[in-house]
Amino acid sequence: MFTPLIAMCISLPFEQDRKPSAFIQVAVIDPHKQDLVSHACTEIVEANKDPLFLTGVTFPSEFPASPETLVKLTVYDAKDKSQESVSKHLFLIVCGSFLGSATFSVGDLLRAKDERLTLSLRSSDGVCTAGSVVVSRLKMGEMEEVDVDHITTDSSTQKVRYCCKAQKSLEFIPINLHTQRMRVTCPRKTDAIYDIVTVGAPAAHFQGFKCGGLQRLLSRYEAEKKSTAYQCIYYSPEHTAKAQEVLSTMSLLQPLITSLADQLLQAAQEHSSPGLRDALKNLSDKTEQFVHTLKDELVKSALLALHAARPGYVSKNQNPVVCNNVEGSQTTTAGEGGSLPLKHQDSIPHHKEYDEEEWDRVWANVAKCLNCVIAMVDKLHEEDNSKQEPVPEQQLADVITSHNPGDWREQLCPVVTRLKECVMEVVEKAKRAMTFVLLQEAACSVPQGFLLQQRRDVVFSQALAALACGFVMRLYAGIQDKGFLRQLHLVGLVAQFESLLSTYSEEIGMLEDMEVGISDLQKVMFKITEAKSDELSDLQPLVCGQRDHFAVEVPLPRLVFQTLPEEIKEGKPLQVFPVLFNVGINEQQTIAERFGDISLQERINQKNFEMLEAYYKTLSEKLPLECLPCFQTQTDIKELLETLGQNVVTKKRKNVEILWIAGTICRRLNGIRFTSCKSAKDRTSMSVTLEQCALLRDEHQLSKDFFTPALNCMRREGCRIENVQKNIRCRKYAFNMLQLMAFPKFYRPPEGTYGKVDS
Repeated sequence: MFTPLIAMCISLPFEQDRKPSAFIQVAVIDPHKQDLVSHACTEIVEANKDPLFLTGVTFPSEFPASPETLVKLTVYDAKDKSQESVSKHLFLIVCGSFLGSATFSVGDLLRAKDERLTLSLRSSDGVCTAGSVVVSRLKMGEMEEVDVDHITTDSSTQKVRYCCKAQKSLEFIPINLHTQRMRVTCPRKTDAIYDIVTVGAPAAHFQGFKCGGLQRLLSRYEAEKKSTAYQCIYYSPEHTAKAQEVLSTMSLLQPLITSLADQLLQAAQEHSSPGLRDALKNLSDKTEQFVHTLKDELVKSALLALHAARPGYVSKNQNPVVCNNVEGSQTTTAGEGGSLPLKHQDSIPHHKEYDEEEWDRVWANVAKCLNCVIAMVDKLHEEDNSKQEPVPEQQLADVITSHNPGDWREQLCPVVTRLKECVMEVVEKAKRAMTFVLLQEAACSVPQGFLLQQRRDVVFSQALAALACGFVMRLYAGIQDKGFLRQLHLVGLVAQFESLLSTYSEEIGMLEDMEVGISDLQKVMFKITEAKSDELSDLQPLVCGQRDHFAVEVPLPRLVFQTLPEEIKEGKPLQVFPVLFNVGINEQQTIAERFGDISLQERINQKNFEMLEAYYKTLSEKLPLECLPCFQTQTDIKELLETLGQNVVTKKRKNVEILWIAGTICRRLNGIRFTSCKSAKDRTSMSVTLEQCALLRDEHQLSKDFFTPALNCMRREGCRIENVQKNIRCRKYAFNMLQLMAFPKFYRPPEGTYGKVDS
């Protein structure tokens, strides 16, 4: 038994004006029972005589296929797509017009050349030919190889074609996501591999960019929230993030402190000095962490704001306060002669006076109670030590009589109980305060904030899928590299995103979306786990968590997992440091540079250069640089960073050297490389092929005389032109001569590989 994946495309000989909107119903015939079971249904490809279906057909483990299994394909014309929301199989019968059918066995497919079958579609009477259907078997993670001398480039199958970006049902899925690997073999050296992930710019393509992208929309939204139009207290995104962090930390530490306090009492009950010492150390550490978490002015100010928002609020030495809420401030109002009379409402508690110093006392009580516990434990240790000193027999009898094992617990119990009570009191107040902050954010967020959050989720989802894909690819590539694995758990990996978007028209909105989406990846951690089995279904990454913290679990086969360092096997969270560099290269960027505004690009590059520099500094402090991969180019990474910094601040049009240096630094740092443009098929192809040829030149002695021929060869044949074919069913890059005149020299494809196409 096996689990094949079947892909399909059809050709229909329609001559009338209307082109069919075809879809395929897939049924399986059990050769032993002779039962026809409806198995799957493809999507509808509208108005196309030669549709290629994105939806494949799989046979899961609970429904395995054998070579004798028969598969029946029935093609329909969906004339009334408005009813597609009905159950698909009912829709086939009610709304679909029969076009033809074909049957084949799984064994026929496996025995066919290249595991591809071309079948004739038969009419209902089984006589006339109604077209043809091509059925292909794909292997999961299928790679297509193109050999050029000692070079092999591999590209995995894509997720969503660029032409499908306008479908709302696909907006959370990355566009044209591909993994590509160049393998260089040489008899005199070990093989070298160079990986890159290409993906369409993570952006809300379906929602559009008429009002800009996330960066602009969020800035405008924050400004509006500060206005008096909103009857709530404004808290900045940093404040709301801090409130979420405090709530999360308290929910973890409070039960842990209670448990450790009980362990301390248990050690006292057992009269165990080592147990008492260990329990006290753990309790002290967690309590101090708890106190430090709440040492924030936000908690105190939020408590005051919460009390001020209640009816009848009176602060010490203040008149009654009415909350008017601008920038978190309160406006006091009073009638002549003092306080205004407030109508009593039994359902709402009235706080006649609020002591603004109360929180400081409550918070400090936790530390004081901890000190009391420590002092009591020290006292018990001193008594225990003095008891073991030589003493006269009568005095020893008195000591034994007056100290029984229960005394320690009895003496500790009051101070430990007081500590737990103080912790609970602090938790109760802090929870109210932080919940109040989050509720203010929610009040200000309706309804525009929810729409923005949904847009942000769309962009983040696309970016996360690309990151997870790149992380898994990089992990498998370095699984036997001890230096890489050490870097992975000690520092983490840099994920460098290269963008070729222009800062003009709708692409500036895409770049604004992409900037926020890549930045949000800082919330993501990875965790390596041992897979239940080596089945493909058990090796799929799993995403869990919530918006402020996501964890991606990456299962590895047992034998591979056992080779990992102990820190990784124990589940240590692995960090990724995303950075984004953008340089527009097309004719729209020419307009932006001459007549528009490129400040967004300049700000992004400067900010992310600083982040990359900070990562390298951390890496240098925690890890010997000998752990990094060896390259032929002798330029020091520090020197490369200095050159990158100079280029970032240099006023130079289409300074693609920024991208070249950033990509080089990323590879030197064992990082994950990503390249994006609008669709990840045209400009991205130019960049990827240029990077590959540059690697061959710098690392594998490719002669300068062969640089341009190799570059043209990679663009004319192989993975990138196949990627274009998969997206638009045409082997031409979507450029014209006028556009290419504005491109930097090395980003221009060879003659005959570009032209006007419907992309």
